[in-house]
Amino acid sequence: MTKEKIKISAVSYLNTLPFLYGIKNSNLSENIIFEQDMPSVCAKKLINNEVDIALIPVAAIPFLNNSQIISDYCIGAEGKVKTVLLLSEVPLKEIKSIYLDYQSRTSVNLIRILANKYWLINPTWETTTKGYETEIKGNKAGLIIGDRTFHLIKKYKYIYDLAEEWKKYTNLPFVFAAWVSNKHINKEFISEFNNALKYGIENINKVAEEFYNSFPENKIDLKEYFTENISYKLNEEKKQALNFFLNELDEIGIFSGEKIEKIPIK
Repeated sequence: MTKEKIKISAVSYLNTLPFLYGIKNSNLSENIIFEQDMPSVCAKKLINNEVDIALIPVAAIPFLNNSQIISDYCIGAEGKVKTVLLLSEVPLKEIKSIYLDYQSRTSVNLIRILANKYWLINPTWETTTKGYETEIKGNKAGLIIGDRTFHLIKKYKYIYDLAEEWKKYTNLPFVFAAWVSNKHINKEFISEFNNALKYGIENINKVAEEFYNSFPENKIDLKEYFTENISYKLNEEKKQALNFFLNELDEIGIFSGEKIEKIPIK
């Protein structure tokens, strides 16, 4: 009988490249079906049981049954992350509405917390589709995530880095995405999977060299981005920050008053 392969979905952003490098240079390929998607699609696939493991926005975790964080690694930040930004032509207090990026639930919820509890502003929230970036003007600001931020930041006078703002508010790091399963995964596979991710993180220099030529138009210093803006280790402080984030969402009514339990981390 042919062994059923484990289906995995990962975010298709630059910050995931070290993970992809580690997986590519492991023996996992024989046992997995690997897909790359925008964060919201990764979450949707896991919620709908289309994949077994996914790197998903952490705000999607409460919508999963039997969710477990299975990895020692994540997409996190200790300060400026550079790729989750509020862009505006006017300062915070003059913003009337904010376009919300359709690609990630976590960043959308993070900006709601910051607006409500830290910035103390009450903008109109605008849902978006592809191409909304062109509508950011006047007192209409926009949340932009992912690789698009690298070529947009020069266009705006006011730039608010959400990970940096969260750090100012909580004195905690932030976790944007984590490796989550929706079912029991063999411990041996989880160990091998974590070793693959670890290999990628331990070879950041090689990852940066291999992928640099793929983005010459942006002139991105990948090594600097991977090491100074993204923090990959899911340590105890990040676990604390993750549960605090979910509790904050609960407090401002994102989950309609339903109490969110602490996240199980294997």
